[in-house]
Amino acid sequence: MIKEKDVHVARQPIFDVNLNVFAYELLFRSSFINSYDGTDGDQATLDVINNSFLLIGIDTLTYGKKAFINFTANSLKNNIPAMLPKEILGVEILETVIPDKEIIEACKKLKKNGYLLILDDFIFHPDYLPLIELADIIKVDFRITPPAERRNLMQRLDGYPIKFLAEKVETQEEFQSARHLGYSYFQGYFFCKPLVLFGKNLPGYKTNYLHILKEINQPEVDFAAIETIIKQDVSLSYNLLKLINAPIFGFRTTIRSLQQALALLGQKELIKWISLIALKSVANDKPGELILNSLIRAKFAEKLAQEKIWRNRVSDAFLMGMFSHIDVLLDRPMLQILGEIPLKDDIKQALLGQEHNDFSVLYQLIKTYEAGEWELYIQYVEELGIEENLVLQAYRESLIWAHDLLLANY
Repeated sequence: MIKEKDVHVARQPIFDVNLNVFAYELLFRSSFINSYDGTDGDQATLDVINNSFLLIGIDTLTYGKKAFINFTANSLKNNIPAMLPKEILGVEILETVIPDKEIIEACKKLKKNGYLLILDDFIFHPDYLPLIELADIIKVDFRITPPAERRNLMQRLDGYPIKFLAEKVETQEEFQSARHLGYSYFQGYFFCKPLVLFGKNLPGYKTNYLHILKEINQPEVDFAAIETIIKQDVSLSYNLLKLINAPIFGFRTTIRSLQQALALLGQKELIKWISLIALKSVANDKPGELILNSLIRAKFAEKLAQEKIWRNRVSDAFLMGMFSHIDVLLDRPMLQILGEIPLKDDIKQALLGQEHNDFSVLYQLIKTYEAGEWELYIQYVEELGIEENLVLQAYRESLIWAHDLLLANY
């Protein structure tokens, strides 16, 4: 039986207009046997604080970005936000909070002390004017708020020094609409869902990277052919040697030749590291969060496969996570791209959402964990037979690994 101390904190990025990460919202769940059912928001707030700051570590979760955390009426009245550093915290005031005199005074004190105040799932009502006057950011749910109301809300509050955050943005069209209206921040899955765009012709160097991705995923890897491709690209040669000499590998002597690097890596590790370098290069005009999240997903999938599922296919699980954003990175349909990369059929089916198999369940587990969709997540955990404490540990280790790897490769 899983102990109640085995807790989960997921995170969802919040982007600015340039698709740089502005903050992360931290999402709560207690444990498999004590799942949050929405009836005890006070405890949920305390748990997400304890788990984020004490157990997992806020640096591991946000790496210096702001942490948006939901606060209930009781937690605001008890001055819980003031226990946390104002430099890192975004105080999300839940839509269920009634702005009585005590709440308004608590928020005034937080505002005076320099805390960022956010009104969550906002729907205008005159009673909320005292909170509107204090708020820095208002979050608008794009799933439930009609387009006309999104515009009217901004016009009604035009005289206030408030920035707007569009949440639950799930399509490129919604993202562009929010930008056109003047929203400053964006949250949702528009950045990791397939975009309805025309395919673009790739520049020569990007075509070269796709070529090497094909080569390293062949059943019989031709190391000589890979070395030839790498030698033709100064940037790729440099990045591979820089990467293999990073502390994360732990080699005692400096690796100075491509041939030596390829021999030391071996096929499985070569697939991972070349995929990383190639994807980074393909995505040089895309937000870094896409690459970071691809790495987190790759390592997360690998660790879960290694712990419980199919230990002889951990490399396939890694590649599934690594390629999960490639459609957005290349601005091309996922189906078209996967036709050019010889991944195994069940991996392709998982990424395309075409069939139900073990990898598709693993992929959905990862995505629901990221989004804090805990009821669905529980179903996938049960279907794969993974202990939740292993999921939490794998997620935390994947965050650290991905950040460290990116630092080593820049």
